[in-house]
Amino acid sequence: MSDDRFRDGLVAEIPNLRAFAASLSGSMQLADDLVQDTLLKAWSNADKFEPGTSLRAWLFTILRNTYFSLYRKRGREIQDTDGAYTERLSAQGNQESHLDLADFRKALATLPDEQREVLIMVGASGLSYEETAEICGVAVGTVKSRVNRARAKLAELLQIHGADDFGPDRRTAAALQGSSGSGSDT
Repeated sequence: MSDDRFRDGLVAEIPNLRAFAASLSGSMQLADDLVQDTLLKAWSNADKFEPGTSLRAWLFTILRNTYFSLYRKRGREIQDTDGAYTERLSAQGNQESHLDLADFRKALATLPDEQREVLIMVGASGLSYEETAEICGVAVGTVKSRVNRARAKLAELLQIHGADDFGPDRRTAAALQGSSGSGSDT
């Protein structure tokens, strides 16, 4: 692959990388730093990319590994002795006929990292189960299980009981679709 084509491919994936990094880190500033590090690593290792394979999956793998390396370095623990942080993450009761994006983000933040990342890859970034499994280094069945558990937990937190509770946001509906029984995980 020529340098120009590789560069164009990297640039085209920046919005997807930013969205994935923001969902992992919870911070746009950190997300931008992660994307920058990912692009630098990808550019310096361009010879390791195999043409004909998914550039997006390769970049997501680099970003994911970069994030978890940073996460381990920081030894990130949240001190919440009085429960103030946990209270802010709880979902609102009595949901209307729409899903508030802030509530969705709060609920998404409560998911374990491994569930949140696969849900975002499959539900929001449009990666296949196979691509997601390759990025995460797990079996396809593990990805399907994690996505299903994440969808079910989000539906529980957001008090979603059926398709009528989804609201107008198609991406949100698609991400949660499997937990309502109205969609398929394949």
